Amino acid sequence: MEPAGVPPPSCAPAWEAEEPPGSPTLPAECPRDGEPARKAREGAAAAERSRGLGPTGRAARGGEERGARAGRRPRVTVDSSKAKTSLEALKISLRQLRWREFPLGRRSPCDIYWHGVSFHDNYIFSGQVNKFPGMTEMVRKVTLSRAVRTMQDLFPVEYNFYPRSWILPEEFPLFVAEVRMMKESDPSWKPTFIVKPDGGCQGDGIYLIKDPSDVRPAGSLQSRPAVVQEYICKPLLVDKLKFDIRLYVLLKSLEPLEIYIAKDGLSRFCTEPYQEPTLKNLHQVFMHLTNYSLNIHSGNFIHSDNVNTGSKRTFSSILCRLSSRGADVKKVWSDIISLVIKTIIALTPELKVYYQSDIPAGKPGPTCFQILGFDILLMKNLKPMLLEVNANPSMRIEHEQELSPGVFENVPSPVDEEVKVAVIRDTLRLVDPQKKKRKDIQSQTSEHVSETKEDLLDAGPAGGLEHDTSRNTEAGLPSLCLKQVFPKYAKQFNYLRLVDRVAALFIRFLGVKGTTKLGPTGFRTFIRNCKLSNSNFSMASVDILYIDITRRWNSMGIDHKESGMCLQAFVEAFFCLAQKKYKSLPLHEQVASLIDFCEYHLAALGEKRPLCGRGTAERRSAVVTCPTDGLEVTAAHTPLLNCTAAAGKCADCRSHCYPGAVSPGAGRD
Repeated sequence: MEPAGVPPPSCAPAWEAEEPPGSPTLPAECPRDGEPARKAREGAAAAERSRGLGPTGRAARGGEERGARAGRRPRVTVDSSKAKTSLEALKISLRQLRWREFPLGRRSPCDIYWHGVSFHDNYIFSGQVNKFPGMTEMVRKVTLSRAVRTMQDLFPVEYNFYPRSWILPEEFPLFVAEVRMMKESDPSWKPTFIVKPDGGCQGDGIYLIKDPSDVRPAGSLQSRPAVVQEYICKPLLVDKLKFDIRLYVLLKSLEPLEIYIAKDGLSRFCTEPYQEPTLKNLHQVFMHLTNYSLNIHSGNFIHSDNVNTGSKRTFSSILCRLSSRGADVKKVWSDIISLVIKTIIALTPELKVYYQSDIPAGKPGPTCFQILGFDILLMKNLKPMLLEVNANPSMRIEHEQELSPGVFENVPSPVDEEVKVAVIRDTLRLVDPQKKKRKDIQSQTSEHVSETKEDLLDAGPAGGLEHDTSRNTEAGLPSLCLKQVFPKYAKQFNYLRLVDRVAALFIRFLGVKGTTKLGPTGFRTFIRNCKLSNSNFSMASVDILYIDITRRWNSMGIDHKESGMCLQAFVEAFFCLAQKKYKSLPLHEQVASLIDFCEYHLAALGEKRPLCGRGTAERRSAVVTCPTDGLEVTAAHTPLLNCTAAAGKCADCRSHCYPGAVSPGAGRD
């Protein structure tokens, strides 16, 4: 790491360089200690005398200088002791940012903790950590499939980017029955399926089948569940080879939701020319599986320093090639952005449950962000399909090269370094904990910007630049490689966030901080407070519903550490209640209507509580018609008439036409 206080070799502004708003422009070259610095100070003093500044003016300047120096802050500190395979890319990023790295950890708290595997790599009570609690569990193949399937039930058109999936072993009979039914309805249908073990990575345990009977013995599935999906038989080919895209996505915040997508990614190629699957070629992994960790062992794998050739290339090189053939590259990007946002929307409800469990509100804890790896396959018609999401995408920037039989050496990979270092560096720029402080300081000193420039020139490195290098750094860096897509496109996608609202109800009734499961008392309280029980749905029926659904989800092996109803089970129960209450509507409108109904009554309950200590003479009864189903409720106070707006957007939700997939570029009323 370069010593603190030494300015970059060249401070000339980089193309499209982004500086924090209002930051003073730095000189093209900063004077250093010694004779140049002394001459600069003498020149500044002479200029001061020529302007006629007396002792009063110098005293005022001195006060401003002390204020400016007081506003300077130490460099951002990063604990990289748990970084593992991303360490080299992280080190390069920190050098470029001129931040302080602590590779062995630090007794005092750091600003940022960079973990290689999970949130729980370290015990952290402050700062920021680059992992969300529960993310590793959420993007496992089974959990991801369940989350996306829930959204497919609500919005089948919007979520048609994920292949039809079945979870083994519990859905094996359903898998057999549905395949048989589809074959009977269309005898020409010759499907291929791909089986993926739940906890597998790097292509481990993946295989192709032509018939459900080819699934390997169910005995092993009990200890290692799997997902079986329709195999995409007609992928886009480049140089007759199948490839997929590894795209890097930054989840910067859960609440409010903030998502960024890297402007470039990696394309990983198979190493044998592609042919549609047959019984003869099903087992040729180098033809069908794009995993880098598999294909690197192929004799045809090509390491290239050129981003346009080889078995690993940049995604931008593929887009350039498609554009030269007349493809609508903007639409491809728009569809990919839509896919990413919708997938994150499917994952966030349960992530919020994990988050409140590990970092309960009101208790000290870090804030979180995370880089995710989205694996996407382009079909022949350029439609993107989601393959999987990786909580810990590889950030290695070198590869192994065999020098002689059995002798390997790590060799730099320019393609990896170009993409991954930019992603890590710009993620750090976006989560820079000093940004807010810097903006506050800038707003306080904006009236003295011109004087501050002169102070910086006069001071040189010895005058305090040692602790204020970020402005120099920002000026010398390229523009951010990460593009914000949410909340930028929130208007187009907010209507999909129904399960998010269901999860908010679930969290509200959890009761005990730090838990992730709802007990029977909490479920009954939810039913009672939301006025969901009546003569047709008694509290006894409520208990039966709770027991039946909870028992079934627990039998699937869903987290036996706690007893009670998990979020997925609560969502199923909520859908069941919505279907009973609003029978004539489509499922998404049923669910939206029940959410509105619950939020309305909870808002009413919140308005009533402050009135409990007042005399009954003060209460004014008013009859309010609930906008969702005409149910009459008694309001205790006139302000309850405003609960509709506070709780619900009821009429707006039901008047939604719920259109098909909306591209980020399109407007939506």
